[in-house]
Amino acid sequence: MNFPFNFFLAAFAGAFMSAWLALPLWCRWCRRTNHVDDPGHRKIHATAVPLAGGFAVLTGILLPLGIGALMLKLGLIKISAVNAIDHGLERRALELTVLALGAVAITLLGWLDDRRELKALPKFIGQLLVAVAVAAATKRITLFVPSEIFSYAVTILWLLTVINAFNFMDNMNGLCAGLGALGAFYFALIAAAKGEYLVAITGLLMCGALVGFLPWNFPIARAFLGDAGSHLVGYLLAVMAILPHFYTRQEPHRLAVLTPLLVLALPLLDLAQVSLFRLLNHQPFWIGDTNHLSHRLTRAGLSRTQAVLVLWLAAAVLGILACGL
Repeated sequence: MNFPFNFFLAAFAGAFMSAWLALPLWCRWCRRTNHVDDPGHRKIHATAVPLAGGFAVLTGILLPLGIGALMLKLGLIKISAVNAIDHGLERRALELTVLALGAVAITLLGWLDDRRELKALPKFIGQLLVAVAVAAATKRITLFVPSEIFSYAVTILWLLTVINAFNFMDNMNGLCAGLGALGAFYFALIAAAKGEYLVAITGLLMCGALVGFLPWNFPIARAFLGDAGSHLVGYLLAVMAILPHFYTRQEPHRLAVLTPLLVLALPLLDLAQVSLFRLLNHQPFWIGDTNHLSHRLTRAGLSRTQAVLVLWLAAAVLGILACGL
């Protein structure tokens, strides 16, 4: 079976164009409904910015995914890997449905947070419900421990951690979206190399959608991801870290389970150091401040754009190392 490069390229391009073209429409809707980020404390923009990014990225993923699935069913796609992809869709239909519904649900939770500034507890409960549903419907993390309760707990903890890591990381123009695009690309690359084409397609859809959004967000923001977008990015990357077989009997190198940690190292490190700093200073860890890695780089003398580029570069290097495990 030949490698379906054209199909992968179509997935990326379809997501890119869908998100890029959908964003102006979502921006109009956001302005009409006053779903905008107003200037204020710790914010550098002088005018209200539409919180349209999350909806545009979700559109960029789900629209080409739905069109592609329909074309496969109708036999309109002629590639050598079509049987494997179609079989995967049928075999994992329930799993994929739950994951898609989870993406919609986590985006809506972020939208509610953007609109009403949810308190920490109801926001956490919403995240937890989505994480439990995903853990029940998909493969779970085991860490080589033969306990179902343990695997549920670790999987839920992983999902909550990555979702909040990217929510925390959304603090400068382009940072969260760029790191999300890089993470999705590396997960897609690793999955494709292992023949896990559905995971690869999901990663390329996400990467394409985020790259389509980035021109609207970096270096000058005409739209923000908002909590809807940062929640969606974290959710999808957490899921993509669970789905591939990083460790198999055919490839028994146990260090391979560290692959997701390397791909997502920067957001996880940022979450850990910010949370520790706040706890040591007797501050609630969910209350924002200016002690993120990006802020530390700007205090070291870099501009905001330079700080984001440095973090993108670091993530790219870590991703290359992850591919070598």
